[in-house]
Amino acid sequence: MSQREDGRADVRAACDAASKAMHRLAGALCVAACMVQSAIAQTILGVTAQGAASLAPVDPAVQTIRARLAQRLSGLPKIDEISTSGMPGVYEVRLGNEVYYSDAQGNYLIRGELIDTRSQRNLTRERLDKLSAIDFDKLPLQDAILWKSGAGKRRIAVFADPNCPYCKRLESELQNLDVSVYTFLYPILAPDSTTKSQAIWCNADASQSWKQWMLNGTAPATGSNCANPIERNLALGKAHRIDGLPAVIFEDGFRSPGLVSAAQIEQRMAGSAVR
Repeated sequence: MSQREDGRADVRAACDAASKAMHRLAGALCVAACMVQSAIAQTILGVTAQGAASLAPVDPAVQTIRARLAQRLSGLPKIDEISTSGMPGVYEVRLGNEVYYSDAQGNYLIRGELIDTRSQRNLTRERLDKLSAIDFDKLPLQDAILWKSGAGKRRIAVFADPNCPYCKRLESELQNLDVSVYTFLYPILAPDSTTKSQAIWCNADASQSWKQWMLNGTAPATGSNCANPIERNLALGKAHRIDGLPAVIFEDGFRSPGLVSAAQIEQRMAGSAVR
């Protein structure tokens, strides 16, 4: 092959390489352009959705109720939410975990239960259950005393005070169930509740000390001092507005305030498993 032909071959090879590089660059630019277009479209859609939400019509009755109740009932706690109820013309007024009802003009404030007679559903109770629900998986179970009865595959959490007579009756009921019980010591009833709670927690076998006291009246040995979760438990209970004892929390988040029987707990746990 002559030098001229060699040169031409080199030129063709260089041109081919340049052409391939241009094709790759064009492809990359095309992909980049598509990504930019997609990002712009998503941004526009997001802004549009936000704008639509901000332009959504506001029920004038909500503003009227809020203004009139605040004006006329100076001692009324902060209103957290006003929304339609299951009854036409009646609005739900939520103050923390409490539910009231009002007409659209805010002239009347009703405290009671709203029942749908067609379905025989207690709408107020359903709403309160939802408001008081606690995410079981978010409970700090390391701050609770654990004891098991049977296989203990099912779980409940209990907030209890060592001086609470209904808590003692609940403890007796729980002995007949197949369940793991996480007890959060929650001393709010008597001056020595904290002392007893600390003594029980600091015992070498806290679960046994708790059961001995609650079931048999055997007082825990006092004087021992250790790091304990009492203050954290009090803060946890306050955050969830737990003021009635015992308070039982089921795995589905349902909270039952006050004493419940073993049969009621069993029924509720069975229902939770189905859900």
